[in-house]
Amino acid sequence: MLTSITDGIMCCLMGKTANTVQPVDSVESSDGYSFVEVKPGRVLRVRHSVPTRQSTDGPEESRPEQGMVHCKRKITVYRNGQLVIENLGNAIRSELLHCQNGALEPNGTVELELSDVAGHVSVQNTAANAGSGTRAAVPPAKRRKRKPKKIINIDCKKQITSCKGTQSDVVLFFIHGVGGSLHIWKEQLDFFVKLGYEVVAPDLAGHGASSAPQIAAAYTFYALAEDMRAVFKRYAKKRNILIGHSYGVSFCTFLAHEYPDLVHKVIMINGGGPTALEPSLCSIFNMPTCVLHCLSPCLAWSFLKAGFARQGAKEKQLLKEGNAFNVSSFVLRAMMSGQYWPEGDEVYHAELTVPVLLVHGMHDKFVPVEEDQRMAEILLLAFLKVIDEGSHMVMMECPETVNTLLHEFLLWEPETPAGEGREAEKK
Repeated sequence: MLTSITDGIMCCLMGKTANTVQPVDSVESSDGYSFVEVKPGRVLRVRHSVPTRQSTDGPEESRPEQGMVHCKRKITVYRNGQLVIENLGNAIRSELLHCQNGALEPNGTVELELSDVAGHVSVQNTAANAGSGTRAAVPPAKRRKRKPKKIINIDCKKQITSCKGTQSDVVLFFIHGVGGSLHIWKEQLDFFVKLGYEVVAPDLAGHGASSAPQIAAAYTFYALAEDMRAVFKRYAKKRNILIGHSYGVSFCTFLAHEYPDLVHKVIMINGGGPTALEPSLCSIFNMPTCVLHCLSPCLAWSFLKAGFARQGAKEKQLLKEGNAFNVSSFVLRAMMSGQYWPEGDEVYHAELTVPVLLVHGMHDKFVPVEEDQRMAEILLLAFLKVIDEGSHMVMMECPETVNTLLHEFLLWEPETPAGEGREAEKK
């Protein structure tokens, strides 16, 4: 603690940032890690593993109608801030994953207020009323003629197939959040590499062994999103699975929206609700960098208390190995103040047609479970799984449970309705 205070005072006097993550010297690959230059002078460390395997893509290619889903949805935005979502496509059988499905049933409708950024509006899912055509509204709907501000129609067919490690066109992308590094995914990376999957896990700028520019603009959402776009374009294949944690979920959503034909499935771990990002004006991270550096031990302790359901020796070791909050105070402050993404609102999320698995640790003190429930109601094809013994760092606390859940989702594919199958045979 005394050392941190001394370094913080020196930071104020000399105008330098203490404990800055240093840029890498080389872009050569070594020991499974690559150093990718996403922009001139901006280098990210990436773990890229391609296991040896025997391709078994043949049988799947011979069944082109397997897992075909018709995604049909109407999204209406009214001038009073009300959002109406109508699902017009076929239902997906969620019981295959034994998860709580937040997606609406066919012809189901949900209405909510866009202005409720805190997620306290009670959203009613009309899945139970879909058969009778009953429409639920929040708040009670006033059936007056209203002129919509915007109407979005989604009508597409997607083939959602299982993704096995033996298939050479499947890549798993793992994206961490603020203060972490690719090491928080150690258990997941090792697990899926052993199963034969190709995995890609980058360190965000200023994190892990990636370069750390000393300008705040380098850590805005858009700057980091462009980094992830460059990494994605470099390693992407035909079927790409995006796995994000916390802030990393926003980058997964961005990529899924930008590349709907390349992103096959998305997994969101403790990512929060479908609200636009905006930095808080009353946050401890708005304090001067040198003050934040003095408080770094307290921040690490607070993260341990809030990020893990238990705070024993195992959790402390996991925190140390995962490098959570092991970033410079300048980077931490710039990351938190740069979370500005007005486009990422409910409408943006409602436009996604990719299947999404939502994983939530019940004891998460950063993200309430109600936010992930709200996300499940907004998304078109969503499955929500709550892990009772987990918290914000659930993939580190409960690796076996999370790995099994993720693997089941990768192997899942929707059953083609019998009627559609017969129609396809006639054609």
